[in-house]
Amino acid sequence: MGIQRSCRLARLGLLAVMVGCSTPNPNVQVRRLPNGQLQVTGPLAGPFKSTEELAGNVCELITRQPGASSGVYGIEYCALIYYLSAADGFFLSHLSDIQGSRVGLTKSCRVPSSLDDPQHLDAIILGRGHNHPHNRRFSDADLSEARRWVPTRIADARTGKILRRELLLFYREQAGECRSYKYDYADRVVAALRDGVWVPIGSVNNDQGLIDLYDGQDWTP
Repeated sequence: MGIQRSCRLARLGLLAVMVGCSTPNPNVQVRRLPNGQLQVTGPLAGPFKSTEELAGNVCELITRQPGASSGVYGIEYCALIYYLSAADGFFLSHLSDIQGSRVGLTKSCRVPSSLDDPQHLDAIILGRGHNHPHNRRFSDADLSEARRWVPTRIADARTGKILRRELLLFYREQAGECRSYKYDYADRVVAALRDGVWVPIGSVNNDQGLIDLYDGQDWTP
């Protein structure tokens, strides 16, 4: 069973709007373990043949959650991305809405570190996914060396396939378009999902997480 908040306050300008007060959100299923770790159940979505297919599908799902696209007063959700060799597919866990420490209008979500998928005990956790309600860019802190997930590659013992660990970001434009981005922990390259394909747009070459965009590339096409 997960910890589900039945009511949240999302501020939009000067208006206070009560979000999701009537029914707990079934997509949010997170609990705190005795050791303090956060655990989410799974799967919420999948299987997908690739991270491109996963990102293209779950961007809509995550950014449609209450407050997920509400700008500077919105809510950040996060989840785990995992791989199952038996299905040769990628999955998204249920969501966590437990917020981390925030300064001013900085958004944060405490990313779970444990997965509860009783029917898939051989799941390999590959990455973390989260939305930004207010901007389409990764934060410097997320891409800093201090938060780099090591080992950055992991082998599937069953198939021998080498898998990369990644951080995914989802953002919904005011016009409605959903954008997906990926940070590869191994080569430290940032990519944008465009027409179903990851297109490299920049790289991180420092410990602080500052992105150097490639010539001719930006966060939007």
